[in-house]
Amino acid sequence: METRVIKILSKSYNVPLKLIHGHFATNHSHINCYLDMTTLKTRQSEAELAAQALVQHYVHSTIVDTILCLDGTQIIGAYLSQQLSRAGFVSINAHQTIYIITPEYDTTSQLLFRDNLQPMIREKHVLILTASVTTGISVRKAMECVQYYGGTTAGVCSIFSAQQQVNGVDVQSIFTPSDVPGYETYASHECPLCKKKERLDALVNGYGYSKL
Repeated sequence: METRVIKILSKSYNVPLKLIHGHFATNHSHINCYLDMTTLKTRQSEAELAAQALVQHYVHSTIVDTILCLDGTQIIGAYLSQQLSRAGFVSINAHQTIYIITPEYDTTSQLLFRDNLQPMIREKHVLILTASVTTGISVRKAMECVQYYGGTTAGVCSIFSAQQQVNGVDVQSIFTPSDVPGYETYASHECPLCKKKERLDALVNGYGYSKL
């Protein structure tokens, strides 16, 4: 797999993204291209670039009290909060700062927050940050979780998104399918690669891949 890596750059800020074409299974679909965001989420310089590319959608127009980071995007989230702070963002937090939090997951993959983190969601404007939005199911669960704990979803942003909206909320992303040559996503029972009996290369999720 690693020998098939292609790197592309975003139209603004030259954010790098690595692509691997093949046959992959996510929790909710099959895709023909894996988007490797490992260095985007772990390398300081790339995470900062990603934050710069995302912040333009929210400056002066969105109240942000908390950034809810999914799929290991905490470093990007920290830089995003820094960019918002520099740009004079609006917050209702007493200390005029942004909370950066990650969820815990139960055995059924539902998101939950312990008592000590719940005040960072309750009556807060929560920006959901994720690595990739393919079907929108994971983001929808996050939005429902924010609502359950008494918060309001202020927006949804991601490195890549195949969806323009989730539950009526616009998804702001650095990359879309039009930026990724030949990108396709399929319901698992309708996957043409499976019908051709092409073996899966790997199981993938927001944290990485496991080769089969």
